[in-house]
Amino acid sequence: MEEWYFEYSIDRDRIGLLGDVASVLGMLSINITKLSGVEERTRGFLLQTDDSSRIESLRILLQDVDNIRVTALRKPTLLDHLALRHGRLIENGQGGGNTYRFTRDALGVLVDFMGEHLKAPGHQVMGIRGMPRVGKTESIVAASVYAGKRWTFLSSTLLKQTLRTDLDEEEFAADNHVYIIDGIVSTMRGNEEHMRLLRKILRLDAPKVIEHPDLFVHNTEYGWKTFDRIIELRNQPDEEITYAGLLRNM
Repeated sequence: MEEWYFEYSIDRDRIGLLGDVASVLGMLSINITKLSGVEERTRGFLLQTDDSSRIESLRILLQDVDNIRVTALRKPTLLDHLALRHGRLIENGQGGGNTYRFTRDALGVLVDFMGEHLKAPGHQVMGIRGMPRVGKTESIVAASVYAGKRWTFLSSTLLKQTLRTDLDEEEFAADNHVYIIDGIVSTMRGNEEHMRLLRKILRLDAPKVIEHPDLFVHNTEYGWKTFDRIIELRNQPDEEITYAGLLRNM
């Protein structure tokens, strides 16, 4: 059985709309395994079928269902599963591609999103942008717990300023660690020993998360191609992420 993600937005929420959609799915013998409201006027479905040609038939038949607009009919992605689980979409930032936007009221979605990626074995680097006290570090730690991995701060201001210049043997166990770097602290306060450790960690076959990636890229030899994805976390959707105040406090 193959899984498919089906999503539609509602132009007019008339009585019987969901029944009409369910009837089309039933007529094609496509099973609904999960159904959820995604945002206010969008519904998402996880479907199963043993005949992928029925999905193309579904696409054609849905054109005759009034008051809906199909926004997705594809093999499910991680973002699709999270949308169904939490009932909200994950927004791509202005740059699109590998940039994802979250607000503080969706920290649960963010933790799941990061945690699912941190579960994956091997090398990866995530960057996370956001103003102070928006929940960046707490989300990284919670996502590490979600992924069943230990976290190690190479630089941080969470409790007190942390600047590591070496790790013990156990902390180099890349297969079960997440390494956390504060891009401002490392580049503004770190000495050559600290930067040598960062370069060593960034070569490890393990996940790394860098807070304030803009400053990290600006002040090191690393570029944006270093990052597999960028996360933006705001208190409100229109909040500007600026570093002027942060740099004055360093």
